[in-house]
Amino acid sequence: MDNNSKPMHKRPRPEEKKEEKQFDERVINIDRVARVVKGGRRFRFRALVVIGDHKKQVGVGSAKGADVTTAVTKATEVAKKHLVKIAIYKGTVPHEAEGKVSGAHILIKPASPGTGLIAGGVVRIILEVAGIRDALSKSLGSTNKTNAAYATIAALQSIKPASEWRRNIKIEEAEPEKPAKAVETKIAEPKAAEPKVTAPKKVVKKAVEPVKTVKATATKKTAVKKVVKK
Repeated sequence: MDNNSKPMHKRPRPEEKKEEKQFDERVINIDRVARVVKGGRRFRFRALVVIGDHKKQVGVGSAKGADVTTAVTKATEVAKKHLVKIAIYKGTVPHEAEGKVSGAHILIKPASPGTGLIAGGVVRIILEVAGIRDALSKSLGSTNKTNAAYATIAALQSIKPASEWRRNIKIEEAEPEKPAKAVETKIAEPKAAEPKVTAPKKVVKKAVEPVKTVKATATKKTAVKKVVKK
């Protein structure tokens, strides 16, 4: 190799820009399920996934696949199709909310700033992904993860923003309730007891039948006997 030859410089490779994920994907649970067929059992996997953008959007999806990767991918697609927009006020929920799905019953309450998420398991993950920083929650029913996830979404969907409260208050102020008309109730005066007049009983006089006087007529024989006795 000649000394005058210039060293070969490698061209720098263009930096690949990493695609920023729009949603935060969390795998909550993976179960192995079996289906009984003629030849025996066929095992598959079921994944439960939650996605959210930390900006009031959250979704839950569940799907099955031949392997774990396939199941997670399918569940993620299902969750993206069922995104829900929720109401958040200063990092917490505006008011108390409850959600029921099958046997699961989830209660979510607002909390003061700095409290954090007082929740466990599925509920905590969903609230984090949705962008809620302070909240209190309690599971009052079944601990099934799938039902608890959907019950949490149902509770978040039932929350209404403060703007709707104000609108309802303005409507009530614009239409004041009409005062009820006073109904005059007349008290009946007690009536004096009237003496009872009883009708005179009808006296039924029975007709007295005349007594028939039977005069004994003496026969000739009896007359003769009387004469003889004399």
